[in-house]
Amino acid sequence: METSIEVNADTAILSTPRFEARMLCIIAGPLIAAYLAEAAILLTTKSIVGKLGYKELASVGLAGDFGLEIAFVFIGVLSVVGVLVAQADGAGNKADAGNAARQGFIVSLLLGIPMTLLVANLDLILALTGQDPEVIALMGSYLVPFSLGMIPLLWFFILRTFVASLAKTGAVMVISIIAIGLNYILCKTLVEGLFGFPALGIAGAGWSMSLVSVFMFLALLAYTYMTPTFRGYGLFRGRLVFDPKTCKQIFYLGLPVAGIVILEAGLFAATSILSGVLGAIPLATYQVIIAWVGIAFMTAHGIAEAGMIRVAHGIGRGSMPAARQAGLLTFAMGIGLLLILTAIPLNFPEPLVKIFLEPNDPGFPAVLELTTRLLILAAFFQIFDGLQVMASLALRGLKDTLVPLYLATIGYWVFGVAGGWYLAFPLGLGVDGLWWGMAVGLTVTGSLLALRFLILTSAKPN
Repeated sequence: METSIEVNADTAILSTPRFEARMLCIIAGPLIAAYLAEAAILLTTKSIVGKLGYKELASVGLAGDFGLEIAFVFIGVLSVVGVLVAQADGAGNKADAGNAARQGFIVSLLLGIPMTLLVANLDLILALTGQDPEVIALMGSYLVPFSLGMIPLLWFFILRTFVASLAKTGAVMVISIIAIGLNYILCKTLVEGLFGFPALGIAGAGWSMSLVSVFMFLALLAYTYMTPTFRGYGLFRGRLVFDPKTCKQIFYLGLPVAGIVILEAGLFAATSILSGVLGAIPLATYQVIIAWVGIAFMTAHGIAEAGMIRVAHGIGRGSMPAARQAGLLTFAMGIGLLLILTAIPLNFPEPLVKIFLEPNDPGFPAVLELTTRLLILAAFFQIFDGLQVMASLALRGLKDTLVPLYLATIGYWVFGVAGGWYLAFPLGLGVDGLWWGMAVGLTVTGSLLALRFLILTSAKPN
């Protein structure tokens, strides 16, 4: 059963911290579960493919990670839909909230077509980065079926951000959890050729990911359509009519967000590519570690999305103190949870590697040794990775997206990418230097964005 708490404009402008924390938990709890479920889908896909060999793992991991990073860039533009819905709902304007979501579907279709083409041809792009030719040759059969799930993925995100903005996230969690089992069955069946199906190898993993994206969209669409709570918003009222003003606002606010996502994705992508330049073992190690970092990040992102919604809701109510309180509570809750999660990578490196590689795999000892060493650093920077996403989304709730783009450029690329490259190659630290650069980049970015939020929300109204 879902819980929904409504705040009327005529109530106290500033809620108690206990009430605000409760609202954050109501929204964030199911979102965290949903994000972890999505991470589990990627994890099961990689673990099944990893049984084929470490080069297959490196290939699908590199292609899948880059494909999803591209998707996250486009999702960054669409995330503004959630801000518009939350602010309109906070102001008591259901019609505008529903219209923002409807326009999100139109924008997502416009973005989805070039995104699909880009993902389908990623192997041609990655071939220019100096990767192992065998790794590149393997990924082509995965990318084409994988790319067909991009538009359904964007449509699912629009529905998810709509229901989350209205504090009705339970169905998202349930659908995402069901998707884990569905992906496991489909992926194992299509990759290994079970139940009379032909063994498609890594191509089967691509088909599985796309089919699961279609399922998630259709399931959430059915839930939204059948739930009476959403009928007053006009989400399914008549035909989709293009609203230039709202679409322009989505692009105006969303493009800087996409820029931030590109910069962040570029930090991880550069580390992945440079790891591949150093060899298949560093690249496979990157896939293992990033799987854990991704789990911590998804946890922080669930809290961050809830914080963005509550910050935007406070702005919609006309209360900057409410927005500030929501943001600060988000930071405190998120950092506290991430500190607890550091215990896992510090104590269980070998089980983590065994998820992806068999102990008798020739690359297992080298991957385990490198993973054990680098997980210590990963446990530290996952806290600042969480802080940067929480601060970025809190600023997004204020409709502040341009200055964060500049701050992210400094943190991610000057300190992260350039610093990591300098440590790895000119200074000869190798893969350790790459990860140190990423850690410094995330620390600087998270600190700058959090400071920006504190400055903006401390300003007195004119």
